[in-house]
Order: sequence, then C-alpha cells, then structure tokens
Amino acid sequence: QVQLVESGGGWVQPGGSLRLSCAASAASGSIFSINGMGWYRQAPGKERELVATISSGGSTNYADSVKGRSTISRDNAKNTVYLQMNRLKPEDTAGYYCNAHSIWTRSRIYESEKWGQGTQITVSS
Repeated sequence: QVQLVESGGGWVQPGGSLRLSCAASAASGSIFSINGMGWYRQAPGKERELVATISSGGSTNYADSVKGRSTISRDNAKNTVYLQMNRLKPEDTAGYYCNAHSIWTRSRIYESEKWGQGTQITVSS
C-alpha cells in the first residue's frame, strides 16, 4: 500500500517562508512511477482547495492565491514533491495535504489516488 508522508509545516510570521515535503513510499516494493502530484489545503470551515500541482514531466499549475509566491517541484528519483511558500499571509493558514495519482509500484500494484495525512501551516504574528 502506498503512503504519502508530509513534513515541513509549522508556525511562521507573515512574510515568512516554509518548505513542505511529501515523500511517497510503498509497503510492498518500491514506487515505480507517479503521474501527477500536488498540494491542497483546507482551512477550518472551508472546502479543500488546490494550491499547486506538478505532472510527471514537470508541468506546473498554481492557484491564483499563491501564484508568484510559491514553487512546486518534485524529485522523481526520491518520489518526493516539494512546495516552497514565500511571503506567507495569515490567509495561508490551513492544513496542507499532499496528493498523488496514478501510482505504480514495482510489485505491479496500482493506486489511482492517495492523500497524505496533512501538515499544518499557521501564519500569524
């Protein structure tokens, strides 16, 4: 079974920066390929929303709210996706969730989509 484990969240003052990481691993066998990966966030009382996505080929997509302040990247060899967020604002406060879809393991196990457990970013002074 594939797991996504996020790290890098925390508390930061407005204007600060954080880098999130999300590593994919498989309980049986290693990861062979992952198609799209991305980050979503959910603030209390709000629906989960897209932050940024990146394809296996490196094409990226950003929500307007973070465009110009954030960079998504991935290391396919490590099955890891990153989100660098700069000039953070209080409205960026949310739980951030990693997503991956179309995952193949070397044991020929396919999972259409997985979510991480989430990591919290709190932006306040």
